[in-house]
Amino acid sequence: MHFQTEALHAGYEKDTQRTMAVPIYMSTAFDFGSAEFAASSFNLQQGTDNVYTRVGNPTTAILEKRFATLEGGSAALAVSSGMSAIFYSVLNVAQAGDNIVVASQLYGGTVTLFSQTLKRIGIEARFFDVHAPETIESLIDDKTKCVFFESITNPSIDVPDFDAIVAIANRYGLITIVDNTVATPVLCRPFEHGVDVVVHSASKYATGQGLAIGGLIVERENLAEKIKGNARYGHFNEPEVSYHGLVFSDSVVSGVLFTFRTRMILMRDTGAVMSPFNAWLFIQGLETLFLRIKQHSQNALAIAQWLEQHPKVKKVNYPLLPSDKSYANAAKYLPTGASGLLSFEVEDFDTAKKILDNVAIFSIVANIGDSKSIINHSASTTHQQLSKEELKKAGVSEGLIRLSVGIENSEDLIEDLKRALEA
Repeated sequence: MHFQTEALHAGYEKDTQRTMAVPIYMSTAFDFGSAEFAASSFNLQQGTDNVYTRVGNPTTAILEKRFATLEGGSAALAVSSGMSAIFYSVLNVAQAGDNIVVASQLYGGTVTLFSQTLKRIGIEARFFDVHAPETIESLIDDKTKCVFFESITNPSIDVPDFDAIVAIANRYGLITIVDNTVATPVLCRPFEHGVDVVVHSASKYATGQGLAIGGLIVERENLAEKIKGNARYGHFNEPEVSYHGLVFSDSVVSGVLFTFRTRMILMRDTGAVMSPFNAWLFIQGLETLFLRIKQHSQNALAIAQWLEQHPKVKKVNYPLLPSDKSYANAAKYLPTGASGLLSFEVEDFDTAKKILDNVAIFSIVANIGDSKSIINHSASTTHQQLSKEELKKAGVSEGLIRLSVGIENSEDLIEDLKRALEA
């Protein structure tokens, strides 16, 4: 089926009440019916059957199935936030003494997670420039566990060369993880380019109205084949003490090995669970995602083209501009649009501050992906915790302004920016 149809129907078979809308199962626990079934569920013999909402819920399961379908993956895991999705995806493969290879051009919170928090638990992050993927190879050793990058970087708005990065990772048997939040599966499906795992902040375009916090992890079809017998991922292939010697790669759900282990180890033990109500909100958002993301993309391109001609704008970052450094990659990996995120540079922070303080339609908000347009100064907010050197590597200057372009009329948005730039 086509994307629009799957976004409305995938993963849901009408319940006994034949409801058209997906029900919200606001329950922490489920009746096992028999002691034998309860025991077998806790020993993972029933796969992902309902046990306890911390590790699974019927409403959340529909979201997971639907999102996996939209990404073209085999399974998904819904978690409490996008940062939880990123953290779990890395912690599922790495432990103290290991390292991960990650792009320098990332969301500021992700950079902090990788460079500071993971360091405190013994996992080293090694950074590479997405425009120089050939440098990845020199960062890999026998303790490297994954390569992580974003499909459209936030806020530098770069588009990496998927093929080049994946080819290097595969040469060393490494799992690749891509944050596809900005592009969404409407514009980019990383699995089609050989990526292994996709993560999302569902709080962005998936909901579209800034209503809820949540995240998703999706694994590609047949990822288990890469993990089974791979010396880098011994914990998938060795007896798990907490399940009396069960080997995950030999379990009843080994076909969805990555997300299942994340669910039954990391979610079980640390509990970053998505509320069923939030899952329901994200399901509603997915129904209109296809329509919204096209409008976001059209508006953003129109604004980027206008900004590029404005005398007070030093530079515009939007990958579908022919002048942009990512244009060739965008044409290859984002042929139908480049989403609603763009950034532009003005002279300095004072100039940027004046623009932010004089917009009327745009709101000064740290979020992205809302149906309403948002403006933000990255260096003083989302990336404030980074050093000057880290800001430079992330492509964030003092005069950089990030826009999350909404679905309002593009002429109104341009007029709003025009007044602010000329105030």
